[in-house]
Amino acid sequence: MFNFLTLKPIAFGLDISDLSLKIVQLKKKGRFFDLTSFGETRIKPGIIERGEIKNEKMLAEEIKKAVKDIRGEKIKTKYVVISLPEEKAFLQVIQLPFMKEGEAKKAVYFEAENYIPLPIDKVYLDSQIISYDTRAQKLNVLIVALPKTTIDPYINSLKAAGLRPLSLEIESMSISRALVKERLTYRPLLLMDLGENRTGFSLFFDSSLRFTTTSQISAKSFSEIIADNLKVSFKQAEALKIENGIGQGGRGRKMAEILSQELTQLVMLARKYVNYCEKQYNQKVDKILLCGGGANLKGLVSFLSQQLQMPVELGNPWINILPASPAGGSDQSKRKTIKHLSYEESLRYTTALGLALRGAKT
Repeated sequence: MFNFLTLKPIAFGLDISDLSLKIVQLKKKGRFFDLTSFGETRIKPGIIERGEIKNEKMLAEEIKKAVKDIRGEKIKTKYVVISLPEEKAFLQVIQLPFMKEGEAKKAVYFEAENYIPLPIDKVYLDSQIISYDTRAQKLNVLIVALPKTTIDPYINSLKAAGLRPLSLEIESMSISRALVKERLTYRPLLLMDLGENRTGFSLFFDSSLRFTTTSQISAKSFSEIIADNLKVSFKQAEALKIENGIGQGGRGRKMAEILSQELTQLVMLARKYVNYCEKQYNQKVDKILLCGGGANLKGLVSFLSQQLQMPVELGNPWINILPASPAGGSDQSKRKTIKHLSYEESLRYTTALGLALRGAKT
């Protein structure tokens, strides 16, 4: 499928994690987009472990199944934009003397050796000029590198599934594309992706990522702790967590007590990265935006806001997809569902929505 005015292929977004595949395809509609297809397929444990593909053949079969089982319109394009594991990426902002963009690309390969703990010939490296420091006559350049041993199995699996990777990017880039209005902010944001297997933290301001890292705290670890503490099954613990949240009274308070160590660590990490922004860039984080399935935990937003003494909000992954409503935000904030995808569920699809945005704009 091609856009015949630009002769560039249209692609769908594929978010690949250790235990699931999430797919989203968007279609351009004027200045905004329509959700045409989406779906999630659970994959067997052991196929991917901590971002490393252990069985390319089995992953290729899972990808084929995920594309076939999509909800909405059938996906006809073979082009795909995929996410790469955050924990395997090296991301750094470096400075170079003023030079042309083409020259900067070449210079990055020599400078990157000072920042990346692997030989340059062992990684795939990309870079982007993010700002100009006219006073110091310097370019601020974002560099991102991932080991070839990590990326090659992803490419092999996609090709075995009959797909053609149009672009590959780390999860935090997709998340920022989905959550940051027009991907531009003059006040720093801390994006917190509380996913099934890990939590990602990324610092974003101006028009670029500045920092990204991950923690093993996750929605799954919350349920495991509850199960262990109350001597119930994981499934029962998950239900109790969803039903009660971490409220101020009753069972919600009990859940908060059980999860106190994990919640305290989450607060400590968020505070650490807020302080990092202030020290490194002499700017205060404006607010924290939450996404990922774990962001829906009742009471989490108010808990984090109270503990950190700063604004914490659920992110809006539709902000760059749907037109703004008269009251602000996007139309999604006024509707419970879009094409059968609820707002709460869409927080789990934040990365896939960001990938689909890139695929629809390509």
